[in-house]
Formats: sequence, C-alpha cells, structure tokens
Amino acid sequence: MANKDPLDALDESTRRYRETEKAHERSRKDVTTDVVAALKAGKRPTDVVEHSPFTAAHVRKIARENGIEPAPRGGGKKK
Repeated sequence: MANKDPLDALDESTRRYRETEKAHERSRKDVTTDVVAALKAGKRPTDVVEHSPFTAAHVRKIARENGIEPAPRGGGKKK
C-alpha cells in the first residue's frame, strides 16, 4: 500500500477541522444563550459559571452585553 500524499492528508484534516469548528461555534452560541437564560431566571452567577465552560469574567461580559445588571454587593441582604 502506497503512502498517502501529504496534501491529500492535509485536505482531509482541514475538512475535519472546518466541520468541528462549525459545530464548536454552534455549541458556543447555545451555551451563551443558556447562560443568558439562567441569569435572567435569577440564577446566581457563581452557579452559572460552575455549570458552564466560561470563566466568571466571561459570564459577566455576556451578562452586560445582554442588559443584565450586576447583583447588589452582598446579595442584596441587609446585615
């Protein structure tokens, strides 16, 4: 059996890369939509971060971009 042409191998790996890149982008959009929904439903940002692949800073950025204001310091509870 002859070795595969390196350019044929590159074409194949590029095709797989592009397919998975599109799937990853769709998944990222789905997760972002679900992060926004969870925050709008009143879920704590720390819980949202725990259940998502995003950092706390990124979840805060998503929240601000979607008009979700930060929770009051101290959870809004009076001491």
